[in-house]
Amino acid sequence: QVQLVESGGGLVQAGGSLRLSCAPSGRTVVNYFTMGWFRQAPGKEREFVAAISRGGADTVTADRVKGRFTISRDNAKNTLYLQMNSLKPDDTAVYSCAANVGAYNAVLRRASDYKYWGQGTQVTVSS
Repeated sequence: QVQLVESGGGLVQAGGSLRLSCAPSGRTVVNYFTMGWFRQAPGKEREFVAAISRGGADTVTADRVKGRFTISRDNAKNTLYLQMNSLKPDDTAVYSCAANVGAYNAVLRRASDYKYWGQGTQVTVSS
């Protein structure tokens, strides 16, 4: 069983930045997994944020956050990141990382494509 743990959430003012991290617990090695970030605000459906291939060369970012959010990974540190800049109150949500075994260059946008999920970390952006 793969367990993912997110960190880095918190309260920030509009225009500020946060960097989220996601790492597996135990001996899981992220090199084998294509990974992504999703978010869910209260009363809203889960929303795709960004995804990255196993090697990190291929990424896709949702239009709503493009130019402000950057997904990356450091396989040597076994960690996935989401750098969030120019944060807006609309970015307030619980952010979750997800993973699944996939082809080396695959990037997955649909939540249903992911088998493993973290518990999520709260990001709150004040106006």
